[in-house]
Amino acid sequence: MHDRTVFFISDGTGITAESLGHLLAHFPMVQFRQVRMPFIDSEEKLTQAVAAIRRVAAQEPARPVVIATLLRPDWRARLRDSGGLLLDVFGLFVDPLAYELEQTPQGELGKSRSATGSAYFARIDAINYTLNHDDGMSNQGLEEAQVILVGVSRCGKTPTCLYLAMQFGVKAANYPLTPEDFARGVLPPALLAYGTKLFGLSISPERLHSVRSQRRPDSAYAALETCRAEIRKAESLMREAGITWLDSSTRSIEEIATTILQRARLPSLESYL
Repeated sequence: MHDRTVFFISDGTGITAESLGHLLAHFPMVQFRQVRMPFIDSEEKLTQAVAAIRRVAAQEPARPVVIATLLRPDWRARLRDSGGLLLDVFGLFVDPLAYELEQTPQGELGKSRSATGSAYFARIDAINYTLNHDDGMSNQGLEEAQVILVGVSRCGKTPTCLYLAMQFGVKAANYPLTPEDFARGVLPPALLAYGTKLFGLSISPERLHSVRSQRRPDSAYAALETCRAEIRKAESLMREAGITWLDSSTRSIEEIATTILQRARLPSLESYL
């Protein structure tokens, strides 16, 4: 089995094409070399992209894979003749939709990720909110939060909150459970009024030990016994408070965020397209 080169070609950021590229993980026996070519928005850039694909096709034993999100049909035709295996996202999805809806797609490049409109500004507002309410940084405005994540330090709260904000426009705050909370045996007072918004993250002691050791090696904070004790007490607090929680040990940020969206009944992605 030969290694393969994969081109991600787009007239915008290429994020959609690269997201589809995650499907390559289903072919672990093949090593993929990824080439990103965003903002192909002129004839000159398109010509350079086609030349690059043809060069790889001529030099390598296996033809390259081309995942493309180009709006113009004539540009897509150029890619189809470049010598690579073209996976034409617009041809597969947008063209059939246009036929079914009896409408011509709007010709604005990067339309799906435009920096205008209410959806874009909702995401920006959510990101700012999440950054200002990271790790219990501020108790002000918690009533605006759509979800408040709780859990021990380094269990994945911050990246999950940022992903919720950036991808879904969800105002997500997070609050660390600390030794002081464990000593009191109750949740932080600032959270008591927001029980319906609380969602917990837990993690295996071994995984937490590994994560904390990268930040503070050989510290009491990272010690396996400390991790075991904190997780046990955190889960006890969440259980007594009736908080649903999820083990983040082996789950990706995307999976954690999607689970939170479903269980907490937060706005789904469709609300922000």
